Amino acid sequence: MYPTLSQALWPQTETNKWLRTAALVLAGVAALWISAKVQVPFWPVPITMQTLIVLLIGMAYGPKLGVSTILAYLAAGAAFLPVFAGTPEKGLGIAYMIGTTGGYLVGFVVAAAVVGWLAAKGWTKSVVTVVAAMIIGNAVIYAFGFSWLSTFIGTEKAWLFGVQPFIWGDLLKIGLAAVILPGLWAMIRK
Repeated sequence: MYPTLSQALWPQTETNKWLRTAALVLAGVAALWISAKVQVPFWPVPITMQTLIVLLIGMAYGPKLGVSTILAYLAAGAAFLPVFAGTPEKGLGIAYMIGTTGGYLVGFVVAAAVVGWLAAKGWTKSVVTVVAAMIIGNAVIYAFGFSWLSTFIGTEKAWLFGVQPFIWGDLLKIGLAAVILPGLWAMIRK
C-alpha cells in the first residue's frame, strides 16, 4: 500500500489521530459544500464542481477516510443543512436525497471508495493513472446516477439529461485532477 496524499502531507500519529481525522473530514465536507454551490450555467442543469471534489477527496484521503468524509457530507444534507446543489430552493434533507439526484449521491460514496482504493495502490502519482482513476470514478457516479434517474424519467431521458450533458465538463475536471495530484506529489518530493 502507498501512502495517500493526506498521509504524506499530514502523517497520522497516535497523538493527532482524532484531530487529524476531524479536521480532514470537516475540510472535505466544507469543500463539497462549496463545490455544490459553484455552478456553471448549463442546460439542462448547471454543472458543479462536486464530482471533481468527491474524486479528489477519495484519491487524496484513501478509501476509509474518503468514504467517511462523503458520508459526513451526506449526513449534513440529511440534517437539513443546504449543502447540496440547488438547496434550499429544491428542498432539503432526506426528501431531497431520495429525489432525482439520489443515485448520484450514492455514487459519490462508492466512487470515493473505488478511487481511494486505487490511490492506496499508487494511482495518484502519474497523469496516466490519475486520468484512469478519475474516469473509473466518474463512470461509477454516472452508473448510480443514471440507474436511479431512469426510475423517474426512463432510460433515454436519463441519458440525455443525467449523463450526456456532463461528459465534457467531467473531462475538463479530469484534466484538472491530472495536473493537481501529480503536481502535489512533485512538490512533496522536493
